[in-house]
Amino acid sequence: MTHQGTKTIQTERLTLRQFVREDADAMFQNWASDPRVTRHLTWMPHASVDVTRGILDGWCALYANPAYYHWGIVYNGQLVGGISVVRQNEHDEAAELGYCIGHDFWGLGITAEAAQAVIRYLFFEVGAHRISIRHATDNPASGRVAAKCGMRFEGVLRGAGKTADGIFVDTAVHAILREDLA
Repeated sequence: MTHQGTKTIQTERLTLRQFVREDADAMFQNWASDPRVTRHLTWMPHASVDVTRGILDGWCALYANPAYYHWGIVYNGQLVGGISVVRQNEHDEAAELGYCIGHDFWGLGITAEAAQAVIRYLFFEVGAHRISIRHATDNPASGRVAAKCGMRFEGVLRGAGKTADGIFVDTAVHAILREDLA
């Protein structure tokens, strides 16, 4: 893969861009403090905007690495979520995406639109061969996002995920190959 870093991506309705420290209030309010959003994730809701700000500081420092991919999702001028490459395998030219979006923005197709744009970027600019999404099986909405992106359901990994509460969950795996879009 030829790493390009987190470049700004524009879609019909969205701007995907690097996070900045000043995003802390919007991130905290729109999703990071909401237990409905974090229920299926590996981290607990943020207790304060200071926690969010500290996390953003860490993310922003990583943008110097061209193999780091983490976008804020901006919809109607408002930061509403994030999407990133959560795992990479250089040898296999593979990437796994993770995402979350504020509850008030669920069901609008925003996550699928963002994921489709990132998938195209990773395939056609970075040179990835395979992109996957894993999600808790009790979060079927994430599976619908994968399907909208043209990903194929590949199976369930039993007990392969662990929530922030320490509960092991089964995870569904969906993937797409570059040749599927060519």
